[in-house]
Amino acid sequence: MAKFAIACPVCGKYAEAKTGFFAKKKIECACGNIINIRTDKLASRQCPHCGNQIVFDQTKGADALCPVCHAPVNTMSEQQQMETFSCQQCGIRLNVVKSAAKYVCPVCDFENDVQERLVSERIRRDGLASIIKYEGDNNTFIWKHPIEDFNYGSQLIVHESQEAVFFKDGQALDLFGPGRYTLETQQLPLLEKVYKLPTDTEGTFHSEVYFINKTVQMAIKWGTPEKVRFIDPLTGTPLQLGASGEMNVQVSNARKLLVKLVGTTNGISWDEGTGLTKSLQASFRPLITNAVKVNLASVIRDEAIDLLEIDQKLDLISATLRKAILPGFEEYGLTIPQFYVNNVVLPEDDPNFKRIRELHTITLQTRIFQAEATVKTAQAQSETMYRTAQEQSKAQIEAARREAELQRQTTETEVARREAERRVIAAQAEAQTQRMAGLTEAEIMAAKGYNQRDVLQAEVQKAYAEGIGNMGPDVVNGGGSGGLMGDMLGLGVGMAAMNAVAPQIGNMMGQFSFGQQLQQTPAANPDTWDCACGQKGIASKFCPNCGTKKPEPDAPNTWDCACGQKGNAGKFCPNCGEKKPEAPAAWDCACGQKGITGKFCPNCGTKKPEPQPATWDCVCGNTGITGNFCDNCGRKKGE
Repeated sequence: MAKFAIACPVCGKYAEAKTGFFAKKKIECACGNIINIRTDKLASRQCPHCGNQIVFDQTKGADALCPVCHAPVNTMSEQQQMETFSCQQCGIRLNVVKSAAKYVCPVCDFENDVQERLVSERIRRDGLASIIKYEGDNNTFIWKHPIEDFNYGSQLIVHESQEAVFFKDGQALDLFGPGRYTLETQQLPLLEKVYKLPTDTEGTFHSEVYFINKTVQMAIKWGTPEKVRFIDPLTGTPLQLGASGEMNVQVSNARKLLVKLVGTTNGISWDEGTGLTKSLQASFRPLITNAVKVNLASVIRDEAIDLLEIDQKLDLISATLRKAILPGFEEYGLTIPQFYVNNVVLPEDDPNFKRIRELHTITLQTRIFQAEATVKTAQAQSETMYRTAQEQSKAQIEAARREAELQRQTTETEVARREAERRVIAAQAEAQTQRMAGLTEAEIMAAKGYNQRDVLQAEVQKAYAEGIGNMGPDVVNGGGSGGLMGDMLGLGVGMAAMNAVAPQIGNMMGQFSFGQQLQQTPAANPDTWDCACGQKGIASKFCPNCGTKKPEPDAPNTWDCACGQKGNAGKFCPNCGEKKPEAPAAWDCACGQKGITGKFCPNCGTKKPEPQPATWDCVCGNTGITGNFCDNCGRKKGE
């Protein structure tokens, strides 16, 4: 209950008095005078100098002083700084500084919004309201316009996310959505049924206008004032739990909220609003508390939620509690778009809860050991399977290699066999051809009445005759005067003729024994080779004994020039004179392969190591330097 200071009209001293309807209205001063605060000569206001609420005697005029700071409070300059308005609750006229924000009535103890009351007084003094709108804070759900008398033609402005409802005698009439409206007969069909509306524009009507905020009120906090009793289903231990969180609230049915909850008050917000007689927080706190107490323990029990892992199930708990709380809000025209349980308070100091935590720790460790054992078993099984698969792969690769080698050898043997068969067939065909030619020639000779023997005898006789003809006449006639040289020459010609026909005679006539002696030994075939298995004189591409392929002759050491000349054997190109490029230096691999000229080892695929740059060590101690100067002391290389 507020207090104010009042000066005694007899002794001038001030005394304190309490406000409110049940406070004393008569105060006994120390001098014995009885001060009546309801007398017409006393006025109440806020001192513009010290800020205290005071009551002073108006009859003193400019000599009236503040009973606290003793500064003048009723001079002309002070009067120009003051404003007068009626208390919103009891109607008493009050004086206040123009810049004041709040003023507590010393009679009824009601806290007045000074600026709102001054605006209302100014509207009543200057005329009826011409523009009806609300531009207050966003925390208020419903706000009642302070003016209740409107003239036709006034402008009603409803902002986006707002609604405006006209009331008459507690009955909701017309509802206006976002927009700008001129209050005329056609705009107020329901209000026209209540009032007999005049036809001129000067007519007025009395009505209450409520503005409804349709926005979502975000992050409204809630919590349980008392702990919730909970029985742990695993151990049967009683525990005390608490819960808190936030929720979002929105008006879904403005008429229902106005009729059921707001009534004739000035409006409603979630918290205690200035000038509002109700708050949604106070109205719905019992509903939220009861729903949380009933459903928090049940959802933990029904869903088998572990208390030590309850943070993982907050979304499930939030959904369950919202489902339980929502019908109570919808009954009054409100809805809860989102409901969040941010924290469940656990009894950390409770010995029963500590025992549950220890049991949970043991259970968790057991699970960890079981999981580790499972992982190790799986790893061992995987390792065994991997090694088995690896050995199987190696065996399959080796079997495939052996199969390929066998197929290769079989193919080479088959090729050699077919090549030998081809040569045999060719030889047989050649022999058959010669035989047929001989038979044909024999048949022709037989048809002409002679044979090969007759031909050979004729040739022998012809050769003999030619030899005899070449001898001297003395030899022919039995004399010896022709000379020995001529005789031998003639005999040689005859013998040469005999040698020419001796092979045919040896083949056709068995009685010429000297024909076999005259046959020449056939010359050796130069296109033959010897195999490593011991087979010699092989003429085919594969060894008929082991199937090994004939080795390729070494390719001549030739090179191709960039100008297009190919197969150069010298050190310079005969076309352009370009020198033969130097062969790359050979290198040895770590796997044992030696004399490699390419960039990669043909045995294991290892890349040729890059040459390391030459390094040197400085006298200052810096080692492994690649440049010409030491990067530690700047000394030049070699100094």
